[in-house]
Amino acid sequence: MAYKLHGNRDWMSHLPDELLDVSLWNLAIPGSHDSMSFCLDLSSPVVESESWFLKAMDRLAPSLIRPCVFRWATTQQAVLSHQCDLGIRFLDLRIARKPKEGSKLFFAHGIYTWISVKEALDEVATWLDQHPKEVLIVCCSHFTGLTRSDHRQLVDDIISRFGPKLCSAQDCPTLRSCWAKRQQVIVSYDDREVSRHHPELWTGIPYWYADSPDPNKVLSYLEAQKKKGRPAAFYVSGLNLTENVAFVLLHPFQNMRSITTKALAVLLGWVREQRPGPQVAGVNIICGDFVDVAHFCDCVIGLNYKARAVPTGATKRRADNQHSTVESEYARV
Repeated sequence: MAYKLHGNRDWMSHLPDELLDVSLWNLAIPGSHDSMSFCLDLSSPVVESESWFLKAMDRLAPSLIRPCVFRWATTQQAVLSHQCDLGIRFLDLRIARKPKEGSKLFFAHGIYTWISVKEALDEVATWLDQHPKEVLIVCCSHFTGLTRSDHRQLVDDIISRFGPKLCSAQDCPTLRSCWAKRQQVIVSYDDREVSRHHPELWTGIPYWYADSPDPNKVLSYLEAQKKKGRPAAFYVSGLNLTENVAFVLLHPFQNMRSITTKALAVLLGWVREQRPGPQVAGVNIICGDFVDVAHFCDCVIGLNYKARAVPTGATKRRADNQHSTVESEYARV
């Protein structure tokens, strides 16, 4: 089978031959929002970029504030290698300098992580060695507290770790072209001053983000954005929900996982209706929270079969089976 549910470790190498020469920004690619939030550190302070009110409350009552931030800032529960095994090919890495940790860099979402950037990149590099025909888009952003020296060291680490596997920002990558050059990594670096000096780095990838806890408002926002036309290269449609202080206070016994799980049927229903490609409404990277719940990756990967001119025979049966499986999962969520 060209497409196998529950076994997406090598889904790119299993795509139909006619999709191997399609630019990667015209394929449907599953991504994880705040990919490293599975390892938030309850002993760390609230991130410096958060509001003054939250930072003040953290200083006054850390034992109360940090568990609350943890509940709402945790958006993933699978380690990076498992996310990649599930089919994720876009990693959202929000990098930060952690107080009292010297030059060692970590990740952050509300609070800091206990896994360092070096450890995460090592895990990604190991996974790529084991899956030589898979291509990962690694988005580095936020850079809370980083100095120019930190940026230089981080870029040096990325280039030394991935080297010839890096796909140049001057390229228009397809799977076939990446395989021919043995390239597996596209690094988006959301700091123009840094990325413009390094052809190995891509500039920041646009992320469509609704900033709402209501899944219907999230989808309305994405639909409005689609009508304006998609970017010409990589871009992200964010299915992630977002809470605010009022929402947290009104839902004291919930967390990000519970509201995401409740919204999955609506969110994945929207995904099933999408089509990848260069057309005005064509989707590319679709990011979600808790990507190991339900069949998020299966649903996004399955969209690539819509890109084929006439989905007949085995391909149509495969797509029908895909939709049936996702519908069954709705009933269990």
